[in-house]
Amino acid sequence: MYYKEINNEKNIFKNTFEEKIPLMIKGPTGCGKSRFVEKMAKELNLEIIQVACNEETSAVDLQGRYIIQSGNTVWQDGPATTAVKNGCILYLDEISEAKEDVIVVIHPLADHRRELYLDKKNEKIKAHNNFMLVASYNPEYQNKIKDLKTSTKQRFITLQFNYPPENIESEIIHCETGINKNIAEKLSRYAKKLRNLQNLDLLETVSTRLLINTAKLIKSGIDIKTSYITGIIQVLTDDQETQISLKDIMNLII
Repeated sequence: MYYKEINNEKNIFKNTFEEKIPLMIKGPTGCGKSRFVEKMAKELNLEIIQVACNEETSAVDLQGRYIIQSGNTVWQDGPATTAVKNGCILYLDEISEAKEDVIVVIHPLADHRRELYLDKKNEKIKAHNNFMLVASYNPEYQNKIKDLKTSTKQRFITLQFNYPPENIESEIIHCETGINKNIAEKLSRYAKKLRNLQNLDLLETVSTRLLINTAKLIKSGIDIKTSYITGIIQVLTDDQETQISLKDIMNLII
């Protein structure tokens, strides 16, 4: 697994783990938040249990529930309960999208108590010594929908991620895909130009993830222009005029 450290984030992650402090990672779509957590789980030799939060994610989904099994009612642990018991990293991706009761559940996990309360069993579970709570969200998207309360944010140490500088991003693309360095440099240069555009109404800009996927297309044998169009341009917008503008920039780069 390739990961390029940019701003001492690996050391911060390790220290928050050792000090048993929850970690929040905020940054735009596809900038490497999840990859970073996966990399650190591997380095710390910990299992990671990831929950992709959405508007339907509830406390029950994290805690667990009673189910019918072979005619009997049995309890089935949810991902949070499993992580707390076994000393795993519980990674709540896009936490701001989850239901409010999820926040209620994680508050006692994210302070000095480090405990999970299962209301359906009237049971409190103390977190394993190796348990770590990590959450992430996209501030730009989150602000349009709903905000995390200050009382929640202040339980976490926070890392701010962004898209890497052009030279580092091209290195990431090259090392991740094995694509020619010159092609990787042009992809990162194209991304930089799109991210600096102010006059095009793009809901999201080009992510490092999109650049890597496009590089993989090129390396597989798809011609460069087709790869740019299907891997980046048509992903970013459905508007035909905007697509033409993005193609014009593409032609200047490649």
